[in-house]
Amino acid sequence: MSLVEIARFQDVYEADLAAAFLASHGVEVDVTERFQTTVDPLMQQALGLRLMGRADQADKARDLLARVRAGEFAAADEGDLPPGEPTTRAVGRGLALFMAATGGFASTSLPRRLRAVHWVGVALIGAVAVISVILALTGVVSPSW
Repeated sequence: MSLVEIARFQDVYEADLAAAFLASHGVEVDVTERFQTTVDPLMQQALGLRLMGRADQADKARDLLARVRAGEFAAADEGDLPPGEPTTRAVGRGLALFMAATGGFASTSLPRRLRAVHWVGVALIGAVAVISVILALTGVVSPSW
């Protein structure tokens, strides 16, 4: 049984996906140079990864990969998430602002309970929240939710 090169890839994950796809269609292949390219990622660009398969299945494998590149097996993109609600985005922005202002993103190895809290940020966010509530209650600004 002689092995021939079916395809060459620059990324180990792409090569593994192609190998799994071919295996699901009954074509036995092996990804070569995996050890060298995963130890030193720069070797992926230099060597590339080869899919090696049996000579009697090479034409079928190349045909399947060509059909994949042409988009024949692509499914409708139904996995997209629906757009978020405005209130959800506002809460996310508020949490991010709170974390940034209070030092929640501080780059330290200390446990969170030992980190210094940025009280100025907490006071600023509290003042903005209080003013927002007062403006909403007086009818000056209508809330977006």
